[in-house]
Amino acid sequence: MKDAVEFRKEIVSNSSDLPYVGLENIESNTGFYIPSTGKKESFNSALKFEVGDILFPKLRPYLNKVHLAQFKGVCSTEFHVLKRKELNNLYLFTFLSSKLVVDQTTCLMTGNTLPRLQPKDVQKLPILLPPPNIQNHIASFIRSAYAQKKQKEQEANTLLDSIDDYVLRKLGIETPEVEEKRCFVVNASETVGRRVDSFYYQSKFRNIDHIIENVQFDVFNFGALISEISSGATPKVDENYYADPSTGVPFLRVQNVTKRGIDLSDAKFITREVHDGMLKRSQLKKDDLVFTITGRIGSVAVVPDNFEGNINQHSARCRLKDQITNITINPYYIAAFLNSELGKSLSIREVTGGTRPALDYKALKSLKIILPSIELQNEIVAEIKNRLAKVAELTREADAIVEQAKERVAQILLAET
Repeated sequence: MKDAVEFRKEIVSNSSDLPYVGLENIESNTGFYIPSTGKKESFNSALKFEVGDILFPKLRPYLNKVHLAQFKGVCSTEFHVLKRKELNNLYLFTFLSSKLVVDQTTCLMTGNTLPRLQPKDVQKLPILLPPPNIQNHIASFIRSAYAQKKQKEQEANTLLDSIDDYVLRKLGIETPEVEEKRCFVVNASETVGRRVDSFYYQSKFRNIDHIIENVQFDVFNFGALISEISSGATPKVDENYYADPSTGVPFLRVQNVTKRGIDLSDAKFITREVHDGMLKRSQLKKDDLVFTITGRIGSVAVVPDNFEGNINQHSARCRLKDQITNITINPYYIAAFLNSELGKSLSIREVTGGTRPALDYKALKSLKIILPSIELQNEIVAEIKNRLAKVAELTREADAIVEQAKERVAQILLAET
């Protein structure tokens, strides 16, 4: 490695106007960049990188979070920043994220709770150097595979986005474009028992009031549907609290709660001792709703059967009643409604706080929930699950395209050696 690349070591301290990339911002295996929900205001130190540089992880190399930079920025010091010398950088990225390298780095890592690579081992990693025409062929091959993957993912995202329209259509709701006005009048009678800041009374939110008032189904405050609500606690930042994914218990953060459900692809995992001890009150049970109340506010997921895990303080655990006024409650319907465009707007409207916006329990319980009959709830849920299954299949196909391409690359390289 040390003969094939230059190790960039330009340190940036405290803050930077450039975008910050942490390990959590890189998707495993693909190396795709996942933008943060907010700007990282400060950090102890970071490494500067340029377009075309490769970010190669020191920590938990088995997660395969190798990234080919498409923009200039700064990154966590848990990365090595590599600048190619004479290699095709797309070829280098492909090689470093291949199974050939992951198998080696997994064997070389040291440490139990926070396994990482030592610099000397990274510098000595063997790099296969085929002729330029082979490098270019591999780069072209991989570029085509990622283009196909992107197309599949666009199909999946389009299908996922269609769920919003479907839910609102089944509820007989239309959300017309509303003109935003910088100046508007609010009658005093509208403010009784409510906030009086201008944000709360924007045209789009007042339009939602009108929709809720005229809907043909029963409407309840979210608090009336809840039998119990609590939030988690973040364990002390100590490496002894974190475990290997194969042995630990998932510790859900905001980014793990999505419209697709609970996503563990980038979750932290806590030790059994922590799970059974200090975080007991945040443990999740089947059909609980996980509701994000800071960061990516208003994302909701249902806890599936046989799931074991915890939440941190940035989410609320909502345990629903079985029914209210003779209407049975399907938790997957409630999640679908809250994840819809209308539901998200209801949540965002109730957010308070300047430096750290959040949705407090009182505001969360005040959210209006449209609750149709259990028959219609079940119909909506069945269709959503069907669409989500198709989304998952498209995602698997997208991932398979890249994995098959990487296997083909490995075959080409082995044939060259």
